[in-house]
Amino acid sequence: MYAIVRTGGKQYQVACGDQLRVEKINGNVGDVIELSDVLMVVDGENAQIGRPVLENAKVVARIAEQGKAKKILVFKKKKRQGYKVKNGHRQLYTALQIQEINA
Repeated sequence: MYAIVRTGGKQYQVACGDQLRVEKINGNVGDVIELSDVLMVVDGENAQIGRPVLENAKVVARIAEQGKAKKILVFKKKKRQGYKVKNGHRQLYTALQIQEINA
């Protein structure tokens, strides 16, 4: 059994026991959250597709980690102008441990 959920503007395929990184969700490590934007649930041959989301379907997950991703460098330059800007960015993320899928 797996589900397609939407969080942080992205869609993820999840199954029970999976661990995935999503955009930051407020909460502490160990908190249990419910993802209610479930777009599709597949259980063997039976597939439920939402229009756009499934009513009464939810994915229960536990926050495993709150952290920052690796630093990426942003470099801007304009030729012959003496203009150079170098910035770094570390995106915040939340690691989720999927516990159950309710459809």
